[in-house]
Amino acid sequence: MSSTTLARNTNQALGIGQFAIDFMRSGAPGEAVQERTKLFHADAVLCGLSALAMGTNAPRLLRSEALQYPLKGSGSTVFGSRRRVQPEKAVVANASAVREWDSNGTNFGYCPGRGHTAGEFGHNDFYPVAIAACQAAKKDGETALRAMILIDEIRGRLAEVFSLKTYKIDHVVHGAIGSAAAYGAVMGATAEQIESAIGMVVAHTIPWRAIRAGKQLSDSKGASAAISSEAAVLFTRRSMEGFLGPRDIFRNPESMFRQFEPTKGDSPFDLVLTQSGDDFAVMGMHFKLGLYEHQSAGALQGLVDLLRAHPEALASGDAIKAIKIVAYEPAFGIIGDPAKRDPRTRQSADHSMVYIVSTLLRKALEANAAAGGTAIGGSNDDWWCHLMLGPHDYAPDAIANPLTRSLMEKISFEHGGKEYDAKYPDGIPTSIRITLAKGTVVDSGLVMYPSGHARNTEADLRRILGSKFDLLGGLALDNPRPLVKRLMKLEKLGGKDLRNLWDFTLLDHGRFD
Repeated sequence: MSSTTLARNTNQALGIGQFAIDFMRSGAPGEAVQERTKLFHADAVLCGLSALAMGTNAPRLLRSEALQYPLKGSGSTVFGSRRRVQPEKAVVANASAVREWDSNGTNFGYCPGRGHTAGEFGHNDFYPVAIAACQAAKKDGETALRAMILIDEIRGRLAEVFSLKTYKIDHVVHGAIGSAAAYGAVMGATAEQIESAIGMVVAHTIPWRAIRAGKQLSDSKGASAAISSEAAVLFTRRSMEGFLGPRDIFRNPESMFRQFEPTKGDSPFDLVLTQSGDDFAVMGMHFKLGLYEHQSAGALQGLVDLLRAHPEALASGDAIKAIKIVAYEPAFGIIGDPAKRDPRTRQSADHSMVYIVSTLLRKALEANAAAGGTAIGGSNDDWWCHLMLGPHDYAPDAIANPLTRSLMEKISFEHGGKEYDAKYPDGIPTSIRITLAKGTVVDSGLVMYPSGHARNTEADLRRILGSKFDLLGGLALDNPRPLVKRLMKLEKLGGKDLRNLWDFTLLDHGRFD
């Protein structure tokens, strides 16, 4: 393994630019890193395609917008089209679709081996930047995969050293910085031009978490990464044409970083970026095994564990008297907000702990009733595959489902205090206790590494993801498996194949929202 340290007393924006150029030329990520990145990319793509096929609002609008910006020859493409458009427009359309379900990968900004534990979360939303850049520059799939690893490395390592959420800044800033660096490196920008683009990202486009506040959330929440990466690509293109953005932005005394964490002139952090081997940030990122806010994964695993061990809880909805969930901050504040106890939109329901848990439990009750207790099977993987939450579980009729609503009323959600908080973000510390109608109390105990978590060693991740790919891909394509096969061999695709990667016809289910 080799790495590059960008010390806090150096120009880190310029350092990121040079690292990106060097990595695209000679970086050597291990096979495990490449395989995991391809899985995250396939996951993101199928999330995006299904969101478009279901007619969700922001992806539909932004895709339509992108097609109004044609660019012959050196353009990029949107999902389900071979028409060339301006790269930043392809990026905003595809990244919006990828993020719409809030179901793709997650990082937690935690690397204790390096002492970097700032704990900023974020998501694998930025792969469309790599594809758009390689399409525009007529590069191949191997280059695209390398650019994806680069984006995840930059944004993942920034998340380990600077917590944006602490200052109410949206986590997409780190991804936008990585996007500017990777796009520039693929397109042949100099380190100084990438530095300029990063400077503009930080100086001009810092999104507050206001987009995530309120009882019912808007399109802005899901499109935040898309809008930020669109700006990053545009800033990079502008810098390559000669526009000069702010230099040395991490040490700039008026930048967001030093305003929130004052120093005597240095950046607030050292930044260590991996060049080769298997110790890349993507190896610590986590998969969502369906549609749910990642903070709820521990509760879902605890529920699965309890239902497997105590099938009597599935006799009927009346078999359960009460459910108590205990978790950590920020889970309690984000998905335990009292405003989330009565969600009325998909964007709010998928950030409601009580709704997410009640919906999985409702599906288990229905499956048990339909098949006399034999529908799910015995293994943890069987349960995750069978009960996986999908888009239809957040449709208006599902949100209003009487059984789900009655189960929601039985749930109490508590903050576990310091004992739980200290274990995050190493894990997702959660416990769930069910009181049965007869008075028996069953307890999951502390769940730390649920299925899909990078440190979970028990679940058959490939099998469960295969079910997820079939579920989401089946909403978008008549047969999604050939596309999944291509995505999992991304590094084998030539330039022409990559430019036509999204040339297929999407199914149209009408408007979901």
